Amino acid sequence: MSAPTFLEPWQLRAAFARSLSDMYGKEVPAYTTLLDVSHEVNADFVAQHGAEAERLGSIARVTAERHGAIRVGTPTEMSQVARIFGAMGMFPVGFYDLRDASSSAVPVISTAFRPIERAELARNPFRVFTSMLVTADRRFFTADLERRLESFLGARTLFGPELLALADRAEADGGLPENEAAEFLRLATEAFELSDEPVDQAWYRELEAVSAVAADIGGIASTHINHLTPRVLDIDDLYARMEARGITMIDAVQGPPRWAGPDVLLRQTSFRALAEPRTFRTADGEVVHDSLRVRFGEVEARGIALTREGRAAYDAAVVQIDEAAAAARVEDPGFTEAQRQELARDVWQQTFPTTETALADQGLGWFTYEVGPDGSGVAREPVVYEDFLPRSAAGIFQSNLTSDGAKDVSQEGTDRDADWMAGALGRALFDPFDLYADQVDRSLAGAAETLGVDPATLTTPNRTTGASR
Repeated sequence: MSAPTFLEPWQLRAAFARSLSDMYGKEVPAYTTLLDVSHEVNADFVAQHGAEAERLGSIARVTAERHGAIRVGTPTEMSQVARIFGAMGMFPVGFYDLRDASSSAVPVISTAFRPIERAELARNPFRVFTSMLVTADRRFFTADLERRLESFLGARTLFGPELLALADRAEADGGLPENEAAEFLRLATEAFELSDEPVDQAWYRELEAVSAVAADIGGIASTHINHLTPRVLDIDDLYARMEARGITMIDAVQGPPRWAGPDVLLRQTSFRALAEPRTFRTADGEVVHDSLRVRFGEVEARGIALTREGRAAYDAAVVQIDEAAAAARVEDPGFTEAQRQELARDVWQQTFPTTETALADQGLGWFTYEVGPDGSGVAREPVVYEDFLPRSAAGIFQSNLTSDGAKDVSQEGTDRDADWMAGALGRALFDPFDLYADQVDRSLAGAAETLGVDPATLTTPNRTTGASR
C-alpha cells in the first residue's frame, strides 16, 4: 500500500491559487470573462511575436499567474494571514503606504506575500497584496470611531483555529499529507469567500462616509478576496477587447505608459467594481436587500525590475508627468486622458533608454547572466518585476470607489513603516531590491565560476552575447 501523497509548499500554493480562482469565478462571473479575454490576448500575442513573447516568463507561467488582494483590520489578523501564506512558501515582501498615494481616503498600509526564490517563482508565482487598516490615523478616524472600530474588529474571528493549526504544521514540516492538505485548502478558500450574513447597515454606512475601503474591512464580520488578477502580455489590447464586450473599465491603465522601449515595472487596470446583492440589518432589526461595490476585476502586465536608481528615475518621471498634466488642465479644461498618455510618453522617452542593453549598461534595470549551452558566452536575461507600486495600487482602489470619502488633512498622520509591519507580522519583512540584487549576484557568481572569470567582467557593457534590445 503506497504512502499518502505529501504536498510541498509550492504545490499548496498552486492548488490554493486554482481554488480561489474557481471560487471567485462563481462569485463574480465577469472575472471569468476577464480570464477568457486574457487567454485570447496572450495566445494572439505569442502567435504574433513568437519566442520574444516569452522573454519575461514562459506562457505556461504567465497563464497560471495570479495575484490576489485581501484586506484585514488588525495586527493580529495580519499575523494570522502571514501564517496561512507561510504554509504555502509565501513571504512578506515590501511595505506600501496607500494613505498618501491617493487623493481619496484609503487608510491602509500593505505588504505582499509571495515566493522569494527564483525556482519557487518559476514553479508558481502566486502573490497576495494584503492591506490593513490604520485605525489610529486621525486623518481618517476620530478617537471615538477608532475605539468602536477596534472593539468590532477585536470581536470577530477571520481564521479559525483548525486552519491556523494546519498552516503552522505545514510551515514547520515543509508541507502536508494529502488529506490534511485538502482540508487546509478547503478552510483557506472558505475564509476568503464573500459572506451572506446581513451587514449592520448603520455601522457600515458610518464607516463608508469615511472611506469605502474602511467599510469593506471594518464594516463586516469577515474578509474576502477583492480581486484575483491574471497576467496579460498586452494590457492595452485587453482593455480594448473588454470594452468591446460591453464591460466598463476604469479610465486608464495605471503605471508606466505604453511606449516603444522596454516594458518596466508593472501596468495595471481593471473593470469597475460591480454592484453585488447584499443583505443589511437595519437599526430596528429588519433585513433589507441592497448592493455593495467592493470587488473588481484587475489585470496586470509585468515588465523588467528596476534597480534603486531606475526606481528613482521612475518616481521622478511620475512627478514630472503629474505636474505637466496639472498645468495642461489649467490651460485646457478639456485636457483628455489620451493627451495625458501622450505627455507621459514624451517624459518617458526623456527618462529611460529605448533598449534593454542600455537599461542594463546604465544600471537602471536588473538582469541575470547565464552561460550559454556551448559554454562560450553569457546571455543577459531581464528579471521580472514581482512586486507592486503603491501609487498604482491606490489608483486602482480610487478608480473603483463610489466616493472620495473624508480625509482631515489638518490632522497628523500616524507613523507606520517597514519595521512596524515586520513587528505586526512577527516575522522578517523582505526588501524587494535586496531580493533582486541577490538573484543577480547568484547568477553572476555561477556564470563567473563556470567561465573562470571575475564576475565584474560579465556586467561590462557590450561583453554579453545577448543581442541589443
